[in-house]
Amino acid sequence: MAAGRLSFWVWFFYFILFEVAVYLGLSFLLGGLGESNQYQADNTVVPNWVKAVLFVLLYLLCVFIAVLTVSNMVPVKYRKPMMRWVYMALLALPVMLFMLFN
Repeated sequence: MAAGRLSFWVWFFYFILFEVAVYLGLSFLLGGLGESNQYQADNTVVPNWVKAVLFVLLYLLCVFIAVLTVSNMVPVKYRKPMMRWVYMALLALPVMLFMLFN
């Protein structure tokens, strides 16, 4: 039981590390897109929409590549429990989009 909890915290650390690295990388990559000042006379919807859609697509690509890489490295019995980390990553996406525009 203790080994199971330890492995959970190890995988949770890797998950947080992955999320932070992807967020920082994508925010740096997409830093020039969009408008930082939302309250101005010009229309800011289209540039920020492009930034949001690119962030979502690139984030999903990173998650897809990570899932394919990790699923090829772990034994078959661990592939199904690995999906909870994918679902957690999808739940983290709106939080990262919120942080991206604030």
